[in-house]
Amino acid sequence: MRYFLEFAYKGTNYHGWQYQPNATSVQETLTKAITTILKTEIELVGAGRTDSGVHAKQMFAHFDYDLEIDIPYLIHKLNSFLPKDIAVLDFHKVHDDAHARFDAKKRTYEYHIHTKKNAFKSDDSWYNKHELNLEKMNEACKILFNYIDFECFSKVHTDVNTFNCTIFEANWKQNNDKLIFTISADRFLRNMVRAIVGTMINIGLEKVSLIDFTKIIESKDRNKAGFSVPAHGLYLTKVEYPFLINNI
Repeated sequence: MRYFLEFAYKGTNYHGWQYQPNATSVQETLTKAITTILKTEIELVGAGRTDSGVHAKQMFAHFDYDLEIDIPYLIHKLNSFLPKDIAVLDFHKVHDDAHARFDAKKRTYEYHIHTKKNAFKSDDSWYNKHELNLEKMNEACKILFNYIDFECFSKVHTDVNTFNCTIFEANWKQNNDKLIFTISADRFLRNMVRAIVGTMINIGLEKVSLIDFTKIIESKDRNKAGFSVPAHGLYLTKVEYPFLINNI
């Protein structure tokens, strides 16, 4: 039987989701925990990878297990066993061919910025004290919908078959000293969200024009795009599947 594990984590102490040879990952930590509790070797296949320091409010991984799971009991046992920065949210019994990565139809990320120094946000939001033109940054968001090839925002030397992504949502919102960038797409390239945010910061600082932004996308050249903002402000907030109707 195949199950989807739904969970969340604060990425500060981890070198991303995926196994790393000489560093602690979320995948390794979760796999060890569920293997210990179920007393059988479990292989977790994640919905995607998150880089070192990136957080997830909702993430999924699938695994196979021969027996029926007592879901409330297993959630309780795992959360008691796991470190405080990883939380199991639910288990979903799915069809045998369901795939956490390939069946995801939509992923949503947020990037969090605080504009006033705050001693309590240093691990989960990026401090940027400069005044930004949010109106122009939201105009740049609209430009994203005109394109599907985002090679200019991809980490170089990435092993992918295509740089095409369909963006469904992109916007900036401000609440007092907090800025949040939200973006949804069918898929994301490595480093894509952080590169988009860094480029839009330059637009907000009026160092890059909206015409320049269009030229950057059309160039397909990572060197022409902006800097990558720090990982600790980035959150994977939602992963959606056609066969799971209770996504948060």
